[in-house]
Amino acid sequence: MRIIIAGDGKVGLALTRLLSQEGHDLVTIDSNRAVLERDMQQFDVMTVVGNCATMATLNEAKVQQAEVLIAATSADEINLLCCLTARKMNPTLHTIARVRSPEYREQLYMMRGEFGLSLIINPEREAAKEIFRLLQLPGFLKRETFAKGRVEIVELRVLERSPLENVILNHLPHVLGCKVLVCAVIRDGHALIPSGDTMLRRGDHIYVTAPVTVLSYLMKRLGITQKKIRHAMLIGGGRVSYYLAQMLIGADVRVKIIENNPQRSEQLAQMLPEAAIICADGANQEILEAEGLNETDALVTLTGIDEQNIITSMVGNAKGVPHIVTKVNRIMTTGMVETLPIGSVVSPKELCSANIVQYVRAMQHQTGAAVTLHRIADGRAEALEFIVNKQSKYIGEPLKNLRLRLKKNILISCITHHGNTVIPDGESYYQLGDTVIVVTTREQPVLQFNDIFV
Repeated sequence: MRIIIAGDGKVGLALTRLLSQEGHDLVTIDSNRAVLERDMQQFDVMTVVGNCATMATLNEAKVQQAEVLIAATSADEINLLCCLTARKMNPTLHTIARVRSPEYREQLYMMRGEFGLSLIINPEREAAKEIFRLLQLPGFLKRETFAKGRVEIVELRVLERSPLENVILNHLPHVLGCKVLVCAVIRDGHALIPSGDTMLRRGDHIYVTAPVTVLSYLMKRLGITQKKIRHAMLIGGGRVSYYLAQMLIGADVRVKIIENNPQRSEQLAQMLPEAAIICADGANQEILEAEGLNETDALVTLTGIDEQNIITSMVGNAKGVPHIVTKVNRIMTTGMVETLPIGSVVSPKELCSANIVQYVRAMQHQTGAAVTLHRIADGRAEALEFIVNKQSKYIGEPLKNLRLRLKKNILISCITHHGNTVIPDGESYYQLGDTVIVVTTREQPVLQFNDIFV
């Protein structure tokens, strides 16, 4: 498909990388010639220098021939105007707008209809929702939801003397006392789809497929604390902090935000009267201790500087803060920090990019396309949710008969039938209308369910 990406910042670059890997005909627009030249050196893309909201620039990008336009500049208003102008020039165009400001939240549904938008993405709000979910079950490093909330894939680290250390996966149900499935492992910087003979080692990052009904039991068996978070300290007062504070306050969590900009601190005090707003340097350890770092249940580092977030989270870990979440802005950084003691790592740009890629895939392959897509294992693997339809292969066939028919590095990790969740074994099978979760580390994307077969 011909796709135009307007705005070549962090989100635009991530989208260019992901969509170029899938063979799309890409055009990137930006007013900065230098970043476009970088794109041309790294990817097979066309570039246009200019203002993406003008008809002249969109004409140069051949918007009339495009099927999708993604407006991902740093300015909400430019993104909306770009989509509106592009739709006037090409009424069949699918438009996706990045809209970040809380001021527009109440009118998003109206804007979607009036502007003819196919999708509105707010990376900061998506990041806040992800962090909030992690803090609800803070023993897991990451949580991804499937099958209308019935199934999750959670990330865990195998620690020294953990019940998981040196366990062969075939023996895992006996060790844990519940049926779950390890669908991916990061070991020594590499992602792999494990077999039943795989032995878990100390330091492994594992991704476990489990029904939501067993998550609390799983945490108990692993000795992970389930204490409810009552106090949270947020470092940095940007949009993610604002959205997250709203969610935490709604869950009766006492929130303290440390922000070093006096003007922003004053704004937050007016917008969040239930939160404690401290105008100070959140990178200063003495200030953190004075504001109660040692007593807080959760530390969330949310400044715009990755290095500061990482160091502050490491300080929190050294001080014994039970639950830590670190925001990472540069996508290429996420894989580098997996071994650091900084708790869960969340990237707004990655969340945003995955949502857009899922939409593009569904548009391209409307029948049999994934209804949910999550990038796991620091982007080295994908977990996809499919609905079995009449065109799906091998309906009713036991999975043990499909082993030679599945492509390499693909695993069926869960089947949901009439609302009942099955962690599959060789005797399991899927039926028409079932939900099937597939995990893959293949470089070639799985666009439709039948793509998992040879």
